[in-house]
Amino acid sequence: MVLIFNNFAIQIFSKYYIDMKIGIIGGSGIDNKEFFSEFKEIEVTTKYGAPSSVIKSGIIEGKEVVMIIRHGKGHTITPTYVNNRANILAFKELGVTHILATTAVGSLREEIGRGDFVIADQLIDFTKFRKNTFHDDFINGMQHVSFADPFNEQIRSKLIEASSSLSFRHHTSGTIVSIEGPRFSTRAESNMFRLWGADIINMTTGPEAALAMEAGIQYGVVAISTDYDCWKTDEEPVTFEAVIKIFGENVLNVIDLLKHTIRIM
Repeated sequence: MVLIFNNFAIQIFSKYYIDMKIGIIGGSGIDNKEFFSEFKEIEVTTKYGAPSSVIKSGIIEGKEVVMIIRHGKGHTITPTYVNNRANILAFKELGVTHILATTAVGSLREEIGRGDFVIADQLIDFTKFRKNTFHDDFINGMQHVSFADPFNEQIRSKLIEASSSLSFRHHTSGTIVSIEGPRFSTRAESNMFRLWGADIINMTTGPEAALAMEAGIQYGVVAISTDYDCWKTDEEPVTFEAVIKIFGENVLNVIDLLKHTIRIM
């Protein structure tokens, strides 16, 4: 009886810990190879083409981690043309089971300040021209994935725990609306999204999260608030320069949060 129990425990441990492989999808600010030990770069191609960047691989906090820089080296890929299908499929083929994504966002709420982290729990995909599914046809049968809860609750709980442990200003829930870009919103659009219940706005998460769900990869996102979009009439409308400035000021906190989250996952 004891032997059977121990074998069962080993199987459970193996399934949820030994086989875990983490992928990070992030911005250019976190692609420092000093983030890793045993660092190497991997060239990967998929049936959808190459991912956004060379895949960085190594050990972080004792766990095997691979990383894709979403907009490519030097931030040369616009949001519409990020090859999300290649990015997610490359991770799938490398055995990634959990994705930690980072994203700069505009705040649509007074209480979400610049530099705050938001551990999003809901999503509105308002993009128009992205490939957001692996199923271009139903020749092999209909495929309709459930997307009611787009972000994995276990990853969310670890991001929240890590944020609390590090005493970072953070919000434990929030709805992201992803727009097409690369232009920012009009004031009318910004106020419309607020009426819809969106709390933060970006140009990337919607298709990325949907593809991860289809691929069976657990996905969570930490959003870094950099601006107030353009709904606040007492502030200057968002600019790319302002986004980069605030993200740059917080990039070390982002790295610390990712490392701490990986440690406790």
